[in-house]
Amino acid sequence: MASTETVCDIGVGGMTCASCVTRVERALSKVPGVESASINLASEVARVTWQSPSGDATERWARLRRAIRDAGYEPRDLGTSGATPEPSWLEAWPVWTGLLMSLPLVLPMVSALWGQHLMLPPAWQFALATPVQFILGARFYKAGWHALRAGTGNMDLLVALGTTAGWALSVWLWLGVPAHESHHPDLYFEGSAVVITLVLLGKWLEGRAKRSTLQAIQALQALRPQTARVMTRDGGQELPIADVLVGDLLRVLPGERIPADGEITEGDSSVNESMLTGEPLPVPKSVQQHVRGGTLNGEGILHIRVTAVGATSLLSQIIRLVEDAQAAKAPIQRLVDQIAAVFVPVVLVIAVLTGLAWAGSGASFEVALIHGVAVMVIACPCALGLATPVAIMAGTGVAARSGILIRDAQALELAHRAGIVAFDKTGTLTLGQPRLIELLPLVESTSHLLLQQAASLQQHSEHPLAKAVLLAAQQAPLDLLEVTQSQAVGGRGIEGQIHGLGYRLGSLNWLGQHLSAAQKELVSARMAQGHTVSLLAQIAADDHVQPLAVLAFGDQPKPGVEQALDDLRARGLQLALISGDNLGAAQAMGRKLGLRTDEIHAEVLPAEKTAWVRRLQDDAHARGRTVVFVGDGINDAPALAAADVGMAMANPDGGGTDVAMGTAGITLMRGDVALVARAIDVSSRTVAKIRQNLFWAFAYNVAGIPLAALCYLSPVVAGAAMALSSVSVMTNALLLKRK
Repeated sequence: MASTETVCDIGVGGMTCASCVTRVERALSKVPGVESASINLASEVARVTWQSPSGDATERWARLRRAIRDAGYEPRDLGTSGATPEPSWLEAWPVWTGLLMSLPLVLPMVSALWGQHLMLPPAWQFALATPVQFILGARFYKAGWHALRAGTGNMDLLVALGTTAGWALSVWLWLGVPAHESHHPDLYFEGSAVVITLVLLGKWLEGRAKRSTLQAIQALQALRPQTARVMTRDGGQELPIADVLVGDLLRVLPGERIPADGEITEGDSSVNESMLTGEPLPVPKSVQQHVRGGTLNGEGILHIRVTAVGATSLLSQIIRLVEDAQAAKAPIQRLVDQIAAVFVPVVLVIAVLTGLAWAGSGASFEVALIHGVAVMVIACPCALGLATPVAIMAGTGVAARSGILIRDAQALELAHRAGIVAFDKTGTLTLGQPRLIELLPLVESTSHLLLQQAASLQQHSEHPLAKAVLLAAQQAPLDLLEVTQSQAVGGRGIEGQIHGLGYRLGSLNWLGQHLSAAQKELVSARMAQGHTVSLLAQIAADDHVQPLAVLAFGDQPKPGVEQALDDLRARGLQLALISGDNLGAAQAMGRKLGLRTDEIHAEVLPAEKTAWVRRLQDDAHARGRTVVFVGDGINDAPALAAADVGMAMANPDGGGTDVAMGTAGITLMRGDVALVARAIDVSSRTVAKIRQNLFWAFAYNVAGIPLAALCYLSPVVAGAAMALSSVSVMTNALLLKRK
């Protein structure tokens, strides 16, 4: 019997890093019958694949929930795991509390530099530092304990060990070592409190960035109408979208979003499908043609027979593509976590051996303890923990001033390795708005008069092509004529009378049969260039239709885009154009921008865009490089998520930009293609600072640990070295702002 697979999703709460993901995946994979487990850290959802599942489904769920709990995390229903409230500064109360309680501990140390001795009594220091250590820092103890149980090391474990060593030594020196009445011992409460507070700040900032990916999916889901107007024998009734079934007949009014995928049974209209194809022009729709849920109906009333609902609809498939692309990104084990797995046990062994060696040499217990703890203090991961986040914060600040919003530190770290940059066309490389490129008279008349007539007919229309005609008339400039008996013809165009004569302006499907063979050749030549064509015609008293002019519309490149692409080529980057537009339009625009034919991929649907990104990744990864995808619309969301680095280009007119921004790791806040190269520059300089910071952080540890073990560093000097290492990495990171 052929084996079958069953896939199920379960929420997981309490994960904070890639190490958590690895532990939960490992725990779930050990459940009998589970073939594989993959976790999306952003959505906190585990996707579990069962191989030939047997037995009670309730029992299988119970085993999954128990495995998650045994790993130290909390299983959740998807309804609660996916809930993501709007980020609030109130959520940072542990950070604010830590800052308020640490400040009185740090200020006396600063004042000592100017000869002012304002150190708080030990009891006050203890009272301020202990809640930070064991209440605000409880999460580090919990995560560190689970890491130990799993036989691994991470930053949480380093924070817990280092800060506990400093706190415990301070308590011992205060209570366990006799002090002169006039002298308080040197304590290290402030170091422990500050380290925990700063790491909590980094965790909070990371959590805010992680929410953006969930918001992207929620923005996609928001495109679904909540209700649908279902036609019945008794008329029509509003039903929740979840109650709509395949075969139901829906009525969609002008300006409404189409509730579900279906086939038109009655009516003509134009439908804005830019969320799927990226094509800015509404598409004429009539009987027997298909429409997609979430797209926007134009000026006509449509009756639609539902063909797909729920998970089978195209919008749901796009949402799943985004989720899968995010989950499929293998968690990158940070360099710090990799070293921490070895660093933690090494430090522990060195500290224990140091204490035993001094005790064996005849030193007192107190002396042996101080030297052992000195090793722990110098190894406290303050600089190690700050090395990456401080550089990233500085880099993101520099980027923000240039109009580049960094939402994902991983994207910032990968962008500098770009080998291929792929672009969407409409709204990314082009203006995304149709323009009247050419007006060709077909009769003995002036272009100005024909343009005046065409603009007059459309002076009250909101159609994008009508706006393009009106803009051309305004730039001429031309005065508009009075139009009577004006009427929109759904999915075809508009008709009306000017000075008693009838006129029509609309699509080839409506008026093209009245063209002569020579005129049809003119139209075909414009369409081969990727232009959208409309016809202006006059209607005689006997209903004879006389074509007057051909209006050719097309998109235009954004200002400066050619130079921006040349700059990217000069950096040795390969370019690609991946567009949902028709082949003629894509190739015509590609030629304008200097792209080769093999770099242009047209008529690509959202799922196919993801496949093209995967193909480009195969090539780039073989050379140790990454793929950057730049897009601006909802149809780009799966490709933005699948690329190594997704760059969303903000569109002032909206149109799905929020979804693209939430999915991408980097957002270009202006529609300027030159920002792509600038973002890569910021990535390169930031990664260089991260590497430098990690070098200095480890240099202090590598040099300081043996010195502390050999009694060349007291805990006081070790604490000063630890502080100096933190100052070094922060100062080095701030140098980014000088560039």
